[in-house]
Amino acid sequence: MYQFSYSDVVDDRPATGRAHERAAILRTIEVMTAAEQEGPQSRKAIEALHSVQRLWSILIQDLAKPENELPGQLRADLISIGLWNLREVEDIRLGRTVSFGSLIEVSAAIAEGLS
Repeated sequence: MYQFSYSDVVDDRPATGRAHERAAILRTIEVMTAAEQEGPQSRKAIEALHSVQRLWSILIQDLAKPENELPGQLRADLISIGLWNLREVEDIRLGRTVSFGSLIEVSAAIAEGLS
């Protein structure tokens, strides 16, 4: 049977959350890398744009919650990064930018920070 105490599970929660967030970001990097190779008008690009937009919308909503335990300045900085990501997605969608390079670079840095 299970041998975990409640405190063990609660103590692991932030690390587990970071691992899930990192995995989600790494997945969007994979999709954006494929989109970068196929071009900004490809089916992969549409999938990548949707993935990035969905991920950052979820992260921004979570960061904006008062019960989020991250320090206020870090939350504000991450929200700013998220909004930048959403603007980049829109720029690619509208053809003002044709590369996923910046999005991939920023996402990789964030994933690194979560490891």
